[in-house]
Amino acid sequence: MGVDAVPWAAELEAALGRRIGSMRLLPGGASKEAWAVDANGSRLLVRRAGGGVIHEATLSLEQEFRVLEAAHEAGVKVPKPVAYLGELGGREAFAMERVEGETIGRRIVRGAPPGLDVQLAEELAKIHAIPPQRLPFLQAGDVLERFEHELDLVEEPHPALEYGLWWLRKHRPEPLPDVVTHGDFRIGNVVVSEDGLVSLLDWEFAHLSDPREDLAWPIVRAWRFGADDKRLGGVGELGPYLRRYAELTGRRVGEEELYWWEVLGNLKWAVGCLNQSRRHLRGLDRSVEYAVLGRMAAEMEYELLHLIEHA
Repeated sequence: MGVDAVPWAAELEAALGRRIGSMRLLPGGASKEAWAVDANGSRLLVRRAGGGVIHEATLSLEQEFRVLEAAHEAGVKVPKPVAYLGELGGREAFAMERVEGETIGRRIVRGAPPGLDVQLAEELAKIHAIPPQRLPFLQAGDVLERFEHELDLVEEPHPALEYGLWWLRKHRPEPLPDVVTHGDFRIGNVVVSEDGLVSLLDWEFAHLSDPREDLAWPIVRAWRFGADDKRLGGVGELGPYLRRYAELTGRRVGEEELYWWEVLGNLKWAVGCLNQSRRHLRGLDRSVEYAVLGRMAAEMEYELLHLIEHA
């Protein structure tokens, strides 16, 4: 798409203070747009709000940018933040460095570089060390109450998910102190090269939570992209990942501790898919992608019941 074909391109030039040579919309992204922008020799990525959000607790684009800044300051491998841009064409946006590498989950699991499991643990340890007071707008809360409420918003019965909530309440573990969490830490939100982990992406779900929520999210089956023989995101085993995390943080988390959080992860993604699909079904934003997400919820329901059966 040429610059002249983008109605808010002039707004972007004014916000950046740079002449734009080219820009194109990148594929993917269920709730945000990503634009590759070349401006005065700088290779940027502009992240712009889409038509809706996956979860109610999604950060604004300005808040997400502030989290990106804090992560960059803490030495986390993230794209360098450039500027919060305000509204472009009526939607919030910010600019960051555009990094090169593979982001497609199925491609990553087919040829994951050695040591990626340990590198994931190292970055997660840095995230969980960010002082919560650095990001005072991040919220904590009861995770089960949150997803019970979001399931109610679907306004249709889902007995498997209701049963999952009952099981999770009955078997809830003793909590660990809240830390700053990424909120969507998984394969699919990383940039990878043949040398290893390049960058972490998509911070819109950052919040304060038990660190095991982040630790367990990449083991949810949906994020293994078909490579089910490797429980950690289709790229490795849990042992080295958890050992390296413990070395860096002092938090020793056993594999069995993550089982409850894996069940929660399937519930969380199912509810997110169902709420996204409602944008399509209610005519708010007609999209084949949103419709497909609604159908995918059944896969998480099946996996959730399978995990509970074998608990």
